[in-house]
Amino acid sequence: MISNKKVSLYTLGCKLNFSETSSIARMFEEEGFARVEFEETPDVYVINTCSVTENADKKCKQLVNKALKINPDAFIAIIGCYAQLKPEEIAKIYGVDLVLGASEKFKILEHFSNVQKREQTEIHASKINQVNEFIPSYSKGDRTRSFLKIQDGCDYFCTFCTIPLARGKSRNDSIAKTINVAREVAKTDVHEVVLTGVNIGDFGQGNEENFFELIKQLDNIEGIERFRISSIEPNLLTNEIISFVSKSNKFMPHFHIPLQSGSNKILTLMKRKYLKELYVDRVRQIKQLMPHTCIGVDVIVGFPGETEEDFLETYQFLNELPVSYLHVFTYSERQNTTANKMSEVVPKEERSKRSKMLHILSEKKRRQFYSEHIGATYNVLFESENHEGYLHGFTENYIKVKVPYDTALENTIQTMKLLHVDAEGIVNVTMCKLANV
Repeated sequence: MISNKKVSLYTLGCKLNFSETSSIARMFEEEGFARVEFEETPDVYVINTCSVTENADKKCKQLVNKALKINPDAFIAIIGCYAQLKPEEIAKIYGVDLVLGASEKFKILEHFSNVQKREQTEIHASKINQVNEFIPSYSKGDRTRSFLKIQDGCDYFCTFCTIPLARGKSRNDSIAKTINVAREVAKTDVHEVVLTGVNIGDFGQGNEENFFELIKQLDNIEGIERFRISSIEPNLLTNEIISFVSKSNKFMPHFHIPLQSGSNKILTLMKRKYLKELYVDRVRQIKQLMPHTCIGVDVIVGFPGETEEDFLETYQFLNELPVSYLHVFTYSERQNTTANKMSEVVPKEERSKRSKMLHILSEKKRRQFYSEHIGATYNVLFESENHEGYLHGFTENYIKVKVPYDTALENTIQTMKLLHVDAEGIVNVTMCKLANV
């Protein structure tokens, strides 16, 4: 065991990465390391990377440089999607000692006989077709909610995406094993669990077990008040899942459903597994059963071949849909993807213009959704961070609220009446009753 050494872990990217970073951090703590913040001169830095966008790659390099400024002698390990996709590229970054691919990242401690900097960067990254083990993970201790990894990898090969190359084929544990991990989470002090993965609706991959059967069993776990379903593909979001959430006391009325484009032409070029008519049907079904539900949307602008008319079709499609907010991604070229070989490239200036238009639309949608619920009463789970004198929290249907900071409210669920939307797009509230949960 290595004792009296400090480690700092930094996460880039998605909720799935956060769950895995947290699990890896607990491995270090069990080995005798003290987990510290990035600026607290750690002996070891572990950077868990994303590679969905070009900026994520650049951010990795920036973090390595920042770490070396804090401690030039720090041992620096890079893990995650970027590490699987481009290990040799990372190895060329000055100061990096260790690069671990998708399978190897959970064996990171096997490479720590000491924390001395290496004369030459070590690379351990299996070929992605050899990555087939599912390692359960969940975040703990660093957030009010826990991100529970229920699935990994993806069998969809959308033309813009490198995730199947970075994480391998779709896989998961059995429902029984997943429930056991969820019970571990229930023993912590979190009130909310977010189900996360790469393609969570694919849980079971068409075998005897499936995502619907999983959430039915999760709904019975004692000690967890709230579950949220993170991003789920529209073609996998079935009527039975929507109906179940509408009747559940634990699964929150909040869906995040990737769209990517409101043009069937572009959806076909992207090799998505649905057309926009299915998406409309999913939104309609949700709103019919749960009018107050929050619906988030992923959308990509500037995909090769996206004309001005295609983009305006997407804009109008989203403008007319009763959705609550958008996550807007500007298309960026990724190596080893089909889209990278397509012609009719959209100029970056045009991509930026389209992105700004959708960001403005997103804010309009969010404010409209918030305003529809003014005067209503909801239960708010407050977080544990002081935001310039305010405490933030979220309602069941993911409306962000704030109250004057009060340490007694941290990590509690309180019944609140929504008052009005402020300039920041956050709802001010008043407390109806103090009811710790």
